[in-house]
Amino acid sequence: MKKLVVFDLDGTLLNTIADLAASTNHALEAFGFPTHPVEAYNYFVGNGIFKLFERALPENARTPENIERIRSVFVPYYNEHNTDLSRPYPGIPELLQALHRRGVQLAVASNKYQAATEKLVAYYFPEIPFVSVLGQREGVPTKPDAGIVNQSREAAQATSAETLYVGDSNVDMQTALNAGVDAVGVTWGFRPVEELQAYRPRYIARRAADILDFLD
Repeated sequence: MKKLVVFDLDGTLLNTIADLAASTNHALEAFGFPTHPVEAYNYFVGNGIFKLFERALPENARTPENIERIRSVFVPYYNEHNTDLSRPYPGIPELLQALHRRGVQLAVASNKYQAATEKLVAYYFPEIPFVSVLGQREGVPTKPDAGIVNQSREAAQATSAETLYVGDSNVDMQTALNAGVDAVGVTWGFRPVEELQAYRPRYIARRAADILDFLD
């Protein structure tokens, strides 16, 4: 029986792509760089904001200086606008409530920077008592490093066998493998199901309620 379910945030609990795209395009435009359609951001996100900016910049402009310039405009703008268009995926609030009622502990493990991770989780799921809400923090390796899942397990006092990790991308599937926990790949997120299946996750969820069947 699973004691802990750890969720990725972007593309798993929340559809955040429109706000991420708008904020990155705003920063790119501020410095005269070309912008991108929203759907392009499905493949830019997943490895934290610095990798997002690197991917969004023109290939000949991917310098540390330009990445920092984009960050300096993106962060304050995104902090102001990150709930404009973002929404929970269908069935997610009900899933979290159902898991909580069953006594399953819940955690969030994201590559989004910590302040935004905490804000979005508190804003969209204020009634859910997550045991830990972890994002990208300075000096801490990002996913697919297993550290963020291990920290979540420590907070919940759960073993690897008692933990389920839920995500929508190859980064998430690699994270679960590295942490030695069962993975659930969700098909409603930013990446195609074939990308998830390449990593042989224990389960594939096509709707949120499916995850309730993977606890035993």
